Amino acid sequence: MPAPSDRPHPGTAPPPDAVAAAGLTLNAPALKGIRQLSALETVRARIALAVDLGLLVPGERLPPNEQIADALGVSEITVRRALVSLGKEGVLERRRGRNGGTLVAPRPPKGVVDATAAYRSDATAAAVHQLIDHRLALECGIAHLASGHAGPSAIEGLDALVDEMDHLVGWAEFHGCDERFHLALAAATGLSSIIEPYTAVLHDLYRYYLPYPVDTLRESNREHRELVAAIRRGDATAAARVAQQHVEVLHRTMFVALLDG
Repeated sequence: MPAPSDRPHPGTAPPPDAVAAAGLTLNAPALKGIRQLSALETVRARIALAVDLGLLVPGERLPPNEQIADALGVSEITVRRALVSLGKEGVLERRRGRNGGTLVAPRPPKGVVDATAAYRSDATAAAVHQLIDHRLALECGIAHLASGHAGPSAIEGLDALVDEMDHLVGWAEFHGCDERFHLALAAATGLSSIIEPYTAVLHDLYRYYLPYPVDTLRESNREHRELVAAIRRGDATAAARVAQQHVEVLHRTMFVALLDG
């Protein structure tokens, strides 16, 4: 996920023609609005919105700065500045000592970060749902192809990533591992031409990624495990069905749906 500014997300950013191949319009108003935010404001908005929606709860400890930086595709200094500013606004608090760190404040105020408006707009909701549908179309085909083309080493690698996600305790680490899983799944098809357009869709959707409770993430990892099992059996129909369920749930669980609720 390339950051709106700052440094790129780990991995290779897709070229413009790959994005066009995915059918995306990168100058759409919602995407453009997000990109006009500075990296600092993006981090502030995403963490503040997660707090507003109860995805990060009072007293919850945030991951280390370097993990947040990797998950949100920015530099550590940007994360540090964002957390300091959110602390000054009462959204977060810093505790010292052995059990210290950066935590969500006991009674965080809501709506104090103006940049969250870019994520709350109707245009953003429409863009997110469209990106989910783009991903759905690609991922079902990827799962179907992988079930017939993935070799033992590819399946072993997917299994290892699923096992790793089962043992992660924070949303930031999980996000990076989840991305590696889905890109490995695309590579397992043996169809190199699908990787760039799929990466483009993932990275544009990741622009809207917020911290989510680990229990929610672990539920998605159960679907990862089911998907790998179907691929190992060579069951293309089951693999595509699990992929469909895995992506379609985003329509109901991403923050745009929570805002409607």
